[in-house]
Amino acid sequence: MVGAQTPDLLRLEYTVIPENEFGIRTNRYRALFNAPIKLSTENYLVAGMEYNRYEFEIERDLPFDFNNLLRLHIIDLNLGYTFMMNPDWRVVGVLTPRIASNLERGLDNNDLRLNASLVFWKERKELDKPYRLILGLSFNSATGLPYPLPLINYYKRFHKNWSYTLGIPRSDFKFYIKDKHVLETAVFLDGYFVNLQSNIELPDNNLGTAISLSALVGTLGYQYKITKEVSVYALAGFSMLQEGLIRDGDRGRAFTLNDEGNFYLRTGFKIGIF
Repeated sequence: MVGAQTPDLLRLEYTVIPENEFGIRTNRYRALFNAPIKLSTENYLVAGMEYNRYEFEIERDLPFDFNNLLRLHIIDLNLGYTFMMNPDWRVVGVLTPRIASNLERGLDNNDLRLNASLVFWKERKELDKPYRLILGLSFNSATGLPYPLPLINYYKRFHKNWSYTLGIPRSDFKFYIKDKHVLETAVFLDGYFVNLQSNIELPDNNLGTAISLSALVGTLGYQYKITKEVSVYALAGFSMLQEGLIRDGDRGRAFTLNDEGNFYLRTGFKIGIF
């Protein structure tokens, strides 16, 4: 459930996927911090860190020892640079070394990943109907794909009480009841890919070396804006598509942990730039 780079300066978040027919409950704790360092009028260096911890409660009988699956860790170090390419477009580049592991015994080489993204950002805040367009590419080594994937985000406040965002990996539609109260509906992709330091002996002589989750989630949410940048929020929804897998050394499907949709609940606090 780890997203790409974020405009947030600080975020503290808790997510729970309750137990379903597969007998697995997921708790996720997330904390991130980004610090922009001004180099000149329009140029910034951004340094940050994000930590995600997943804790699982497994009530289901599994045909293998699952003790080393019960807690997973993802640690990202973010180093970014942004500048104005011309009066309309800003360029943002981010390099993200990642540790994704159950950290059963320190670190090993398979715990380490390297992610990167490059985006072009255009924003017009002064218009009656302000908009923001972000176009770019993101390379995420956890996907197993040897090429960058698109990052697309188009936001428009088309009415004083309404806005929408179309994009990958998230789209949403917001209703601003008042300046401080916002209702939204959103659809987004979520998931993770984490190394298991000790291989799991699976049925049919298979070996599990990693665990992954892929989910398409639809939600309804509420946000209370303490100030323009500071807010608390809560959302509830359902994972319309969901696949939790143990993967073999070739990243193939070795064992299915969960492939049915489930409720999805999240709450948090953030300080953001929008």
